[in-house]
Amino acid sequence: MGRKTVALIVSSWVIPISIIVNQIVPDPYMDEIFHIPQAQKYCKGDFSSWDPMITTPPGLYILSLANVACLFPGIFSLLGVTSFSEACSTSVLRATNGVLAVICSVLIYELIILLRPSLHERKATLYAVVLSLYPLHWFFSFLYYTDIASLTAVLAAYLFGLKKNYNLSALFGALAVLMRQTNIIWMGFIACTYVIDLTLSRPKEFNRLDISDISVRSDAGLISKNGSATASKLRKRKVTGPVDIPNYSRMQKTLSSAIPSSGLVYEIKEIMLSSWRQKWDMLASFSPYLLLLVAFVVFVYFNGSIVLGAKEAHTVSPHFAQLLYFGVVCVLFMAPMHFHPAQVAGMVRLFWDNKLRSVIQWFAALTAGLLSVHFFSIAHPYLLADNRHYPFYLWRKVISLHWSSKYLLVPVYVYSWFSIASLLGRNRTKSWILVFCFATAATLVPAPLIEFRYYTVPFFFVILHSHVHDDRSWLLMAMLYIIINVFTLFMFLYRPFSWKHEPGVQRFIW
Repeated sequence: MGRKTVALIVSSWVIPISIIVNQIVPDPYMDEIFHIPQAQKYCKGDFSSWDPMITTPPGLYILSLANVACLFPGIFSLLGVTSFSEACSTSVLRATNGVLAVICSVLIYELIILLRPSLHERKATLYAVVLSLYPLHWFFSFLYYTDIASLTAVLAAYLFGLKKNYNLSALFGALAVLMRQTNIIWMGFIACTYVIDLTLSRPKEFNRLDISDISVRSDAGLISKNGSATASKLRKRKVTGPVDIPNYSRMQKTLSSAIPSSGLVYEIKEIMLSSWRQKWDMLASFSPYLLLLVAFVVFVYFNGSIVLGAKEAHTVSPHFAQLLYFGVVCVLFMAPMHFHPAQVAGMVRLFWDNKLRSVIQWFAALTAGLLSVHFFSIAHPYLLADNRHYPFYLWRKVISLHWSSKYLLVPVYVYSWFSIASLLGRNRTKSWILVFCFATAATLVPAPLIEFRYYTVPFFFVILHSHVHDDRSWLLMAMLYIIINVFTLFMFLYRPFSWKHEPGVQRFIW
């Protein structure tokens, strides 16, 4: 078990499904009609030409050149290709994302091990494989889009940052920005998380232990608790028997007394004071991220916009409803965790334990949600006109079913975000959650188009830090992913259709 096992398992579906996709859909489709010809220009050594419809930087094309160079000897011997440019076929270029999907699965495994050091290797392997099946990530592993390369570079930057290798982290961060400009926000988020980890004081013995595997049984069902303990022996063994709620509560109170108050105001104050005391050391450590930020600002200044092409279709818009959509999509893709009876019971118990504060929070959140869907809900022309994408049907059949539909969904959106905060709050500080929310908002709110692919990076940050170790939830999630993946692939490959106003074969896609 381990990284090799994860790589082998992911390869076992990437290779055969890639072959099937290339046989049935041999020609570029959707955004591939822009990306593949541009990459082929690079293969011919033409680095000056640029398709004005491409909005993202050329990072994927540069990686593709390296991938084709590695594959060229085999392509030359098996297919008789005589030139490098001939080797840059649609199938070979798509193979870049297949390779990156395998690499990404290994990075996911490494992050799980690093973030949950007490987790058994077998469980870490299972979790990494399940996350590699995440439908938006899985589907685009077989096409030539920027999503796989973007996620892989972001996770690599995060992994090396956690290992305190800030130079290499910033290098992968630069690569991530070359894949997709909005990744500069996630590089800022990563840098902020390191500042939080370095400045918030905790006793060393508190940080050394993860007791998130302790199973607590109550009338509501099995609950996976997360936290830390001062007894290092707990790290070496799992508590497999049921632990009653009162004992757990006493243990939590004991642990809480070992650290300072974790209120948001206290955390912000501590971060600011500690950062000022360590300002020169932190400036030296994080200078690679600052250089990356400066380079990005220079790019935006000379480019006149964050996007490269099709600027009129990608103008910045105050699309606050996008945040609400992300919350519910994130929760639905983690449904076995968020709708587990124990999670729901925990949310209800949290509400009743702090009635006044909870009522104020829910009222504020519902008000913000209603204002967002009323004033800041955008129906982009691409969304309304393109029935090849699943968001088109969700918009028409759910959100726009009735004039009241978008308002009736607000409580669902609010519950989703409270549930996300509940899971993250078990092992992340309030300041970490706040920075994550700001980064997610900065990424999604300016985007006028509802596009589930934009949710992939924040989704992975949520699930990697939601320390739920209930195997049944993970297995149910794997089943959910497999069902969705089989359905979307079947519809894409075997249910093509035609448009009256445009020739060619059309296919359903995320």
